[in-house]
Amino acid sequence: MAESKQAYDLVVVGGGMVGAAFACACSGKGLDIGLVEPRTPVRSWPPGEVDQRVSALSRASQRILGRLGAWERIGELGTSPYRQMHVWDAVGGGHIHFDSQDLGEADLGHIVENRVIQLALWERLESAEDVTLICPAALADLDRGGQAVHLVLTDGRSLAARLLIGADGRDSLVRDLAGIATEASDYGQRAIVANVRPAAWHQETAWQRFLPTGPLALLPLADGRCSIVWSAADERASELLAMEDRDFSEALTEASEARLGRLVLDGPRFAVPLRRQHADRYVLPGLALIGDAAHAIHPLAGQGVNLGFLDAAELAAALELALARRREIGGLWTLRHYERARRGDNLLMLEAMDLFNRLFGSSLQSVAGLRSLGLRLTDRIPSLKHLFMDRALGLGHDLPPLARV
Repeated sequence: MAESKQAYDLVVVGGGMVGAAFACACSGKGLDIGLVEPRTPVRSWPPGEVDQRVSALSRASQRILGRLGAWERIGELGTSPYRQMHVWDAVGGGHIHFDSQDLGEADLGHIVENRVIQLALWERLESAEDVTLICPAALADLDRGGQAVHLVLTDGRSLAARLLIGADGRDSLVRDLAGIATEASDYGQRAIVANVRPAAWHQETAWQRFLPTGPLALLPLADGRCSIVWSAADERASELLAMEDRDFSEALTEASEARLGRLVLDGPRFAVPLRRQHADRYVLPGLALIGDAAHAIHPLAGQGVNLGFLDAAELAAALELALARRREIGGLWTLRHYERARRGDNLLMLEAMDLFNRLFGSSLQSVAGLRSLGLRLTDRIPSLKHLFMDRALGLGHDLPPLARV
């Protein structure tokens, strides 16, 4: 819809993947929704061009996007299923292999460009009569005094909302202005992201090797290329970023043990500093945080956006419950349903990724031997492997309604 109203039931700050998904999930519930976003999504790109920013979507995320009416459009714009995953240790030599056929599933997930996900959701929002897209616009200040949250935008406009949602990423201004502290620590690593052309077919398989300086992931793309996420210690990352393209390709091929033959860089590289971050609380009266605004996680398991989509689905379910019970959508009775459902699970995933990163980042032979033994044993125990795959796919029973089977 074109922008018109200045007072809303919900204002979502941040129209990226998670914020847009939440706005879609709340549409049709009798609420007036405003979404504040600085940039419109990319509408088109040259044929064959693949963006460097991709996400590995779980089955739970796929179900959420399907029920929001976006998955079919995502399929039209392009997805890359991965059906297997090979994970191995550079020091100890341990290995584990996951195969979707072992679960009777068609795949383990899909690699999708972030711009594809955002565009598909944005198109749904543009057709929603109860959603106002306030774009381009950015938050400057907020005041939580009184019965509504009052927002001031950088262009001087004022908005009011019964409930404000911070979906504005790791460096969330909503979180900072609300005075919500975070527990944060620097991993001392940067994630180098790029696209590469392998000499051999990727076999619709995700490949991950744990190196002492950080994990390297090769994610399969539909045209045979791979998206890489190479998390490396700061010193090593600086070396890799300073290399000529040919030298970087050689270093990458060596780091992957040439599992797909020679890897050739195809396009630019960029790096993102990695840090763990977790908000001390997700909610205040009239305010809630979702996605990276609430938690930032190491990318080694590719769970960041999947956790964000679960946040969005759980908060939408909490609001639906509040509306059914005639409770205030911005009240703590409502918002704590969401916080209780998500904060513990997110913290558990944060801790698990920290443990994996420390465990596989150690070059001590004693540690390397134990972790490799763990990989081998897990690979040989079907029930344990299935437990890991169930969790990664989102096949559990403790999921919000939009994500359930």
